[in-house]
Amino acid sequence: MIIAADSQALRDRLTELRVGGATVGFVPTMGNLHQGHLSLIEQAQNAADIVVASIFVNPMQFAANEDLDTYPRTLEADLSALRQIKADLVFTPSASDIYPQGSENETTIHVPVLGEALCGKERPGHFDGVCTVVYKLFQLVKPTVAIFGEKDLQQLLIIKKMTRDLGLPIDIQSGATQRAADGLALSSRNQYLSADQRAIAPLLWRTLRECADKLPRLPADEVSLTLKAARKTIEQAGFSVDYFELRSLATLSTLSDTSEDCALFVAARLGHTRLIDNIQICAR
Repeated sequence: MIIAADSQALRDRLTELRVGGATVGFVPTMGNLHQGHLSLIEQAQNAADIVVASIFVNPMQFAANEDLDTYPRTLEADLSALRQIKADLVFTPSASDIYPQGSENETTIHVPVLGEALCGKERPGHFDGVCTVVYKLFQLVKPTVAIFGEKDLQQLLIIKKMTRDLGLPIDIQSGATQRAADGLALSSRNQYLSADQRAIAPLLWRTLRECADKLPRLPADEVSLTLKAARKTIEQAGFSVDYFELRSLATLSTLSDTSEDCALFVAARLGHTRLIDNIQICAR
């Protein structure tokens, strides 16, 4: 496995690996890798000749009061996991390499509508930071295919739109959410949870699943009542809920029924830990 610590090293090694027209699969990460990330690497291995992963904690997507300084950084363990899974190249740039002028002084990419709902509303500027760094990484890696997890479904939809709108010749594929045995979506932030909080956390997925089972059978006037009841269930368990909403997959607009392809999205906090999850629902 090749490790490229800066952009020039990445370009040089990719030039060597691309000899013969090899296709490139790309999985961008912020490190602290778990099975969810590794499943995306495996998917990329099935989709391309060469697999590149990046490990970069992107300062542009963190607000001033968020966990940039404490976000878990486990580079050696991450590199060991990527060696075991036989990734071909890992890009581990510094912030100054990605943002030579400082992230606060760089041009940003904004995806309207999709980037302004849900987490975009709760975390202003977050998706501008995500889109900017992903675009920069795309320009450096120039992948044939890039894989993003469905656990961050809003992010996936935004990246797909950005790629279409900017005419990037990249196939954006989605990877299924990986879960613990009790249903909790795997996330680097799960380790922030105390033992008591970790025992409560799977309620998010159970509530999403139960709600998604009911909604297609309900008339529109009962959908909002069901969503309110689901939100109350997780609030009574100790969550502080940012949103629990039914949204269109095409536009992320709020819906009152399941007559088009949609998803239930939830973001909620246990203590200082913010958890997100979703479940997709096909049009009835």
